[in-house]
Amino acid sequence: MRVGIITGSGTYSLPGFDGAEAVLVSTPFGDVEVSEGVWQGVEVTHISRHGADHARLSNTVNHRGNVWALRERGVGAVIGLTACGAVDPDLELGSLVIFDDLHFSSNRLPDGSLCTFFDRVGDPARGHWVLHGGPFSADLAAMLTAAALEADLPFQSGGVYGHVDGPRFNTPVEIAQLAACGVSAVSQTGGPETVLCGELELPFALVGFVTDYANEVVPGEPTPVAVLSELIGRSSGVFAALLAAALPRAVPSASAPAPAPAPAPAPAGTMIRLGPREPTD
Repeated sequence: MRVGIITGSGTYSLPGFDGAEAVLVSTPFGDVEVSEGVWQGVEVTHISRHGADHARLSNTVNHRGNVWALRERGVGAVIGLTACGAVDPDLELGSLVIFDDLHFSSNRLPDGSLCTFFDRVGDPARGHWVLHGGPFSADLAAMLTAAALEADLPFQSGGVYGHVDGPRFNTPVEIAQLAACGVSAVSQTGGPETVLCGELELPFALVGFVTDYANEVVPGEPTPVAVLSELIGRSSGVFAALLAAALPRAVPSASAPAPAPAPAPAPAGTMIRLGPREPTD
């Protein structure tokens, strides 16, 4: 199984992925550059959502193109990584959060349009993504939890990811509203990736690295920008350590003594397709 990895601020390439091949993928939403190769013994397709030198701020990320490109390249699961600000004051700076729920009530792409692939009347693939619990793959989340334990990384298993629109950071009252909804941490890109992977029935997991406390989470004690920047720089190595332990669990070695390959991770929820159905005998 090929695994898709989407990285964000501070992780513009995967450490040790030096032999990767750059591939330009044509999608209905524009061309997307991906990097492909074998990393940690697993076939990987990597997308840097912001691009080299952080060329794309969060309001210009091509979410539909990115997720479509991963599907076109044949990935069987997607792991999203994001630097995030803690809304829960109990989260430690420099720790990971393996999210299990989503607050994304606007359900909008950066251009203001609704977050969906189905914006054309009569699209044969059109349908509804029906959730039975959280929007993230429980199989991938369990794999990442086991990997974080193995790698001895500080982490929280479970938490509500709050998607906020950028590129600005939030005001105190906005963060207070999110805290009242049970949000654990926020960033500016994970919402669309979650929804779009769901529509394409791609198993998706989202992991955050806590770089700061959001506005007035610790009253009167904002996280210094220098600390925020230092932690963003540190996040790449922590994410790499997590993935190094996680990816072999996703795709066991052919030489492993297991009697059969591990089952493929299941996506969250169910897609109800409303287009024409294949005739049955």
